[in-house]
Amino acid sequence: MKVKLFNKLSVKLLLVTSLILIAIFSLHTYITIYYLENDITKLYQQNAYNISDIIKRSTRYSMLLNKRNDVYQIIRTIGDEPGVKGIRIYNKMGTIIFSTDSSEINKTVDMKAEACIACHGKSGVSSYISANERMRFFYASKEERVLGLINPIKNEPDCYNSDCHAHQKNLEMLGVLDVMISMKKADETISSNRKTVILNSVIITVFISLFSGVFILLLVNKPLKKLSKGIEEVGKGNLSYRIPLKSRDELGIIARQFNDMSRKLDTAYKEIKDWSENLNVKVEQKTEELKNIYDQVVQIERLASLGKLSATVAHELNNPLEGILTYSKLIQKKLKASEDGKDYTKIIEFLTLIAEESARCGKIVKDLLLFSHRDTDEFTKSDLSQIIDKSITLINHHLEINNVKLTKYYPLEKIEIYCNSQKIQQALMSLLINAIESMPNGGQIIIDVKHENNLAVIRIKDEGFGIPEKDLSHIFEPFYSTKEAAKGTGLGLSVVYGIISLHNGHVEVEETSQQGTTFKITLPINLNNK
Repeated sequence: MKVKLFNKLSVKLLLVTSLILIAIFSLHTYITIYYLENDITKLYQQNAYNISDIIKRSTRYSMLLNKRNDVYQIIRTIGDEPGVKGIRIYNKMGTIIFSTDSSEINKTVDMKAEACIACHGKSGVSSYISANERMRFFYASKEERVLGLINPIKNEPDCYNSDCHAHQKNLEMLGVLDVMISMKKADETISSNRKTVILNSVIITVFISLFSGVFILLLVNKPLKKLSKGIEEVGKGNLSYRIPLKSRDELGIIARQFNDMSRKLDTAYKEIKDWSENLNVKVEQKTEELKNIYDQVVQIERLASLGKLSATVAHELNNPLEGILTYSKLIQKKLKASEDGKDYTKIIEFLTLIAEESARCGKIVKDLLLFSHRDTDEFTKSDLSQIIDKSITLINHHLEINNVKLTKYYPLEKIEIYCNSQKIQQALMSLLINAIESMPNGGQIIIDVKHENNLAVIRIKDEGFGIPEKDLSHIFEPFYSTKEAAKGTGLGLSVVYGIISLHNGHVEVEETSQQGTTFKITLPINLNNK
């Protein structure tokens, strides 16, 4: 949007600056001319006084001797000096007894004339008049101004005691000396200086205005144009535009803040655009994450409910199963010890089968009790490598029997976790036994422990036959087993899952194939794990 010329800030600043300069220099010019005129006028006034005093003093002696020709000659000589317009002498009757203009001699002037009014006022004749009242200004012509000064000639003792002539003693004044000085040169000087001062003021005003205009153009107008351009570009949607203004003044600060704002807007816009373009993908990702979280919650709730049921069932079944197992073994002993000559071989086989199946049921009950056990045992700070080593020691005979080699990789620094070491040990033993059972022909198990992002990460890798894809999502469910019915209860991995969850950790199948399976356990290292 274009701004009108007089609405621009730079134009307003230039106009205000120019008006202030005009006002200041106008006042300065007026004061300068006023004092110039006043000083020159005072100088001419002083000059008039000096000429008047010179005339009075130089003619005093001749007047006492009544040598009028000498007096007149002296006055004519002074009257011929440059700048002296005329000299008159009035007697007490107002008659011009001498003048440099001979045509005025013996003329009587009006007492109300400008030369007489100072002394002949309303209150009568007075010789006591101020210096300002003795002066007058009048125009001899349209182009020439004249300064007139009247100087009273008083009746002094030398005058009324003189032998040549006598004046009455009671007279105060004998006459008046009127000196007229031309102000033409003074007016010309004032006029010339007035023009010079005005011209200089105008030149200085114009120069400062131009300099101010250039200053405003460079330091105000151009930066404002850049700011306006930036706002216009951002308004058009060009959020990547940056104002190229590097100054350290207020406009530079505004430009940097504007650039920072546009940068943040650009980032936010790109994020919003990215969200809008990939919304479906992100929704699917979040849905999958929520589904996984929901499955975990369902699994935990299922395990909790099943744990309560398992505890009750295990408690109720444990005693009858123990009785069946005990009595079956007792009957076997009695039949073997019987001497009645009958063949009890078949019965003993049946009783052995009953004992074995009772023992298997007892193992199931034991797993149920382990699964349902959710007591908050005491947590302590334990060395993870020691827990792993103890677990390996307890299953070492399984490794030897099944021809399995176990390799450990521990970090250099000691890793301590806040846990129930016996339960962690039980979980590790369960995973290691599963790994051994998945390698009937022997193989290698690798335990790799690392410290990653404040987490203890344990990887247990075997060389077994792997886990089928269809079973991966169910392996942590209670009573779900990939083993033969007679070999597994389906509670081992559920117990592992429960123990690791109790420690705020996570267990998962990181990798599985026909070449083997890797289980990954993550446990927090912080000391407030509980």
